[in-house]
Amino acid sequence: MQYLVTSDWVEHQLGKEKIRLVDCRFDLGDPMKGREQYVEEHIPGAVHFDLEKDMSSEVSNHGGRHPLPDIDDFSEKVSRAGIDKDTKVVAYDDQGGAMAARLWWMLMYAGHSDVYVLDRPFSLWKEEGRPVEHKIPEYEHKVFIPNIEPNLLVHLEEVKLALHDDTVTLIDARDEDRYKGKQDMVDGVAGHIPGARHYFWKDILDEKGKWKSGEKLKQHFKDLSKEDDIFSYCGSGVTACVNVLALKDAGYENARLYAGSWSDWITYDDLPIEKEEDT
Repeated sequence: MQYLVTSDWVEHQLGKEKIRLVDCRFDLGDPMKGREQYVEEHIPGAVHFDLEKDMSSEVSNHGGRHPLPDIDDFSEKVSRAGIDKDTKVVAYDDQGGAMAARLWWMLMYAGHSDVYVLDRPFSLWKEEGRPVEHKIPEYEHKVFIPNIEPNLLVHLEEVKLALHDDTVTLIDARDEDRYKGKQDMVDGVAGHIPGARHYFWKDILDEKGKWKSGEKLKQHFKDLSKEDDIFSYCGSGVTACVNVLALKDAGYENARLYAGSWSDWITYDDLPIEKEEDT
């Protein structure tokens, strides 16, 4: 199934009752910026979901920098946005799809498959001359009832077992320096989970920041087997969702998310780390 939608398609959906746009803009370096940008202007009718307030829980000793939120808390926020099982959701951001893909994955995990991601950044939407507004919409409270899809999530113990399982492929979405172990200015420990293959998340975008076509994504992932399980991780379980979505769009049905990702893995002193500093 295809989960990416074009700006033409989205513009034609504006104003429809059973469509909900969700603005997911967020800046890791300035946590208030995304909300401020949303208040200033957004696609008409869009609500805002914040990565740390709405799509993550409090950080603890383990679980990574952006642990998944309590599903009931998340479902209540979805309900307050006027979303229920009959609502088609379209997420967008201005970060290459990273934050929008996180919301996409979370709704899929919560059992809501009628969710999509705009295939281009908000800034390109504006460049195309498409409508924006500053009005903050209010919607009738709906009742969103989660129906968890457990197979979309990978737990730590499964990742540990995967180190010795040839039918599982780990893919790392972080940049090359962090993956190879040269430096990590985010999590402080560079390197990768042993055996993981490098698929930098931004490589699924073209020069304008748009998602590549399904055919180009198939070519991008051609060395991955559709028969194997694919465990996707990144620094904290956000950009790894981009690879999960891109894999789905390329025809892979076996991609799963290790939500804790690298920032969870390194909190366990007994877990191995691999580096490729000289390559």
